[in-house]
Amino acid sequence: ARVEVASAADLAARLAAAPAAAVHFWAQWCEPCGAVDETLAALTADSGDAGALLRVEAEAHSEIAEAHGVAAVPCVLVFKGGKRVATIEGVNPPALAAAVEGAFGAAPPAAPAEPAAAPAAPAKRPVDDLAGLVRSHDVMLFMKGNPDAPRCGFSRKAVERLQATGHKFGTFDILEDEDVRQELKKFSQWPTYPQLYLKGELLGGNDIIQEMAESGELQKTFDEALKRPVDDLAGLVRSHDVMLFMKGNPDAPRCGFSRKAVERLQATGHKFGTFDILEDEDVRQELKKFSQWPTYPQLYLKGELLGGNDIIQEMAESGELQKTFDEALK
Repeated sequence: ARVEVASAADLAARLAAAPAAAVHFWAQWCEPCGAVDETLAALTADSGDAGALLRVEAEAHSEIAEAHGVAAVPCVLVFKGGKRVATIEGVNPPALAAAVEGAFGAAPPAAPAEPAAAPAAPAKRPVDDLAGLVRSHDVMLFMKGNPDAPRCGFSRKAVERLQATGHKFGTFDILEDEDVRQELKKFSQWPTYPQLYLKGELLGGNDIIQEMAESGELQKTFDEALKRPVDDLAGLVRSHDVMLFMKGNPDAPRCGFSRKAVERLQATGHKFGTFDILEDEDVRQELKKFSQWPTYPQLYLKGELLGGNDIIQEMAESGELQKTFDEALK
């Protein structure tokens, strides 16, 4: 049976007493936490004394969440012998099953017998999915040989130009696969090699690569197409007139502060953009330096930081948030 943790001392005592434990940090408003509870219950149904199933209401016991580095819900910490062995954030049943099985020592339920399998289908060949192959890297060069050992002068020159941009790129040696060599020419409607693709779109062959490189267009095109959000934080905070950097998204916030901020913004009736900082660790860390604001959520109005959750709540309660938005966004 699952147990609600009453305090940090209670959690410490239970972790010390149990051979293994799964600790679910949850919140009442977070619907995905219910799915995690169901998964944990199924995984530990037959565990007996092998481990404990514990729950911590993250907002009611924020000191416990902070002590264990839990920044968003749902989050499950798995312990064995009092030591943390796994952290599973969000809803991830396969990862949760693997972690619980490893700590609790319980084998997963036996799968029902299946009828004899049909003969295995032939292995998929690169030529069977050319659309996927040209998108296998943001920058993809189909060449003769490889970057360390090009097998023709055109391929060597193309590699040199790509390396000079400083951007990563993938390659495919068309001399190693005659099917790809022939079919890609039809797919691209380009008769020769090398062929260069950017995010699945053909840029051209060696002549075009050389012309673009000499004019500076190749560098500019790559820089713009391959820009990461963290590379232009000033642009990112201005990507919407009202921009909220939060944990999760408006439909599924991952922390109570983010949920409350979203509710306040929605109440103004104005449109706003959001960015999930849990999905981009670079932005999560660098934006704190950029804004000189150490926590999330962070709210921006036309590129200017208004503040975090406390300020959002204060402005909303006083009516200042509505007034500020109405004047700035009219």
